[in-house]
Amino acid sequence: MNSLIKLELTRALRNRKFLFFSVIYPSVIFLLVANQTGDVRGTGLSVAKYVMVSMASFGALTAVLMGNSERIAKERENGWVRQLRLTTLPGRGYVLAKTAGAAVVSLPSIVVVFLVAAAVKDVRLDAWQWLALTGAIWAGSLVFAALGVAIGYIASGDTVRPITMITYFGLSILGGLWFPSTTFPQWLQDIAKWLPTHAYAALGQAIEQSRAPHTEDVAILVVFFLLFAGGAAWLYRKDTLKA
Repeated sequence: MNSLIKLELTRALRNRKFLFFSVIYPSVIFLLVANQTGDVRGTGLSVAKYVMVSMASFGALTAVLMGNSERIAKERENGWVRQLRLTTLPGRGYVLAKTAGAAVVSLPSIVVVFLVAAAVKDVRLDAWQWLALTGAIWAGSLVFAALGVAIGYIASGDTVRPITMITYFGLSILGGLWFPSTTFPQWLQDIAKWLPTHAYAALGQAIEQSRAPHTEDVAILVVFFLLFAGGAAWLYRKDTLKA
């Protein structure tokens, strides 16, 4: 499994287009949006602080979801996954390797957004908050890495991109990563609060507010991770039986 993780990291770091969209793109959006002054309604956070967490989360989501789903669908078509089945690697090991490999690649996207926010927008936090934010957003990205693996097994090489894009933009927008969910109509806020992306961003916002995350947000992320990882492992085994 360790060898597979190293391989995944090497392949991702060689993909310059992937690195641009997962590392540079979120920072560019942050600079464009964070020019507004005042606080975000209902959060007590400045626009710069709120958008910083949102774009760090968005960058991590991009790295783990977009990278995993398309790569796995292509691997299934070119026979790479079939070769892995000849090894002793179990389904859970495959899912964990893909998830862990993608999560490591997501770290640069988080750190770059933080550096840009501190250097350009003068965002200031305590040292423990920077460390806690990095750890929380990085760990939370595992949820979407597992989702990427599941999508890679649901979709074919021709359909994986549109399915991933719909999922990607839907979760990002409805979860409040692009626009504060407090600006949504009440009925849409009621839906958004149950989405993993909403709980994901809420972890970082809680740390910025110097408080513990809500138990409900942590529980939502744990449940979705188990659901996505379990589904991905089941799809891997199912695909193995079909081969």
